[in-house]
Amino acid sequence: MRIILVLEYDGSRYCGWQSQPQGCSIQDALEVALSQIAKEDIRVITAGRTDAGVHALYQVVHFDTCVKRPISAWIRGVNALLPDDIAVLWATEASEQFHARYSAVERRYLYLLLNQPVRPAIHSKKVGWYHQPLALEKMRIAGETLLGEHDFSSFRAAECQAKSPVRTITQLNISRQGNLLVFDLRANAFLQHMVRNIIGCLVYIGKGKYSPEWMSELLESCDRAYAAPTFSPAGLYLAGVVYDSVWPMPRLTDLPIIPGLLTTH
Repeated sequence: MRIILVLEYDGSRYCGWQSQPQGCSIQDALEVALSQIAKEDIRVITAGRTDAGVHALYQVVHFDTCVKRPISAWIRGVNALLPDDIAVLWATEASEQFHARYSAVERRYLYLLLNQPVRPAIHSKKVGWYHQPLALEKMRIAGETLLGEHDFSSFRAAECQAKSPVRTITQLNISRQGNLLVFDLRANAFLQHMVRNIIGCLVYIGKGKYSPEWMSELLESCDRAYAAPTFSPAGLYLAGVVYDSVWPMPRLTDLPIIPGLLTTH
């Protein structure tokens, strides 16, 4: 039997999604809880691996099990065994044709950047921060350069294991809510560190270090060495995974927990 779960988590104190020998990952915590409910070893497959310190509003996983449990066991039962900063929001049974990673057709990330002179305290692990004023319109112009299918080698981590650097970005919106900048990105898939590297380059343009045209030059160079440093993971949220309509997945706004700090439209 194949089970699909939708999760949310605060990645602040974890070493990322992927299981580690020291057991410090979100995957490790989830598999321990699932295995206790199933009374057998459970291994999960995820839609996308998030880095250390990165959060999720809508992470999708699937796993196979030989046992029959009510759906409530995979939600409330598992949540009773998970740390407070990880929660299952939704669960369903599915056919073995569903694959959390390979069936996905789009991923969505939000990046929250606090743009004010002093650093945050209460939200220090939930938002990125930049102290100098940022020119929103210049960043928007630069962001438009990245729309469509491109070789994103300039924005991938050196250790990225993706077979191809080609990705298709379908949306890159930047909005301002008071002193909070919200970057909303959608693509068929993202390379390792791709969103954080894009944010770093947009901040360089926003503060005036480079003109918006620099983004096009950077994209064409296919050279990570010319790009800005990787930006903080604190403000990054996996905010959605889209599947073909044959799979009845919930929308983000249909889920029970939506942090008020975030825009979800």
